Amino acid sequence: MSQHGPHHIETNPDPAAFAHWPEGLYEEMLASHDNGNVGSLLVSETDRVRVWHLHIPVGSRCGFHRHVNPYFWTALNAGTARGYFSSGEVRDTVHYVGETKHFNYGEGDYMLHAVENVGDTPLAFTTVEFLDGENTPLDVPADMRLVVPA
Repeated sequence: MSQHGPHHIETNPDPAAFAHWPEGLYEEMLASHDNGNVGSLLVSETDRVRVWHLHIPVGSRCGFHRHVNPYFWTALNAGTARGYFSSGEVRDTVHYVGETKHFNYGEGDYMLHAVENVGDTPLAFTTVEFLDGENTPLDVPADMRLVVPA
């Protein structure tokens, strides 16, 4: 593979690029390189897709996770998020109800990031991952899956 797609974000090999991050966040990012938990709860899965809910209370943050295949997310409410990316970039984003963003990853591409709620309202998203992309889907542990009542 000679060229990455537009949504790939390299992991910066220079620890100095993360000096402006809160203490411990860089180490968490490194330890989470293979974390495929792209939401708070995996609510549905087929051979082709995974559907996730992501809830981030005010002042909280979801852990670092890595996207490797095409996906999209939709914001279920308005709020302000701070994204920490493996490039060292920190980006604040104001979300609106119904906002939807699509991402695509080719062979070897990925995005490793975490999202913090820096606003004054809870954040909620639905994320749909497509498992038939160029990369092998990352594993999801059983405790991240919705338990269907008997």
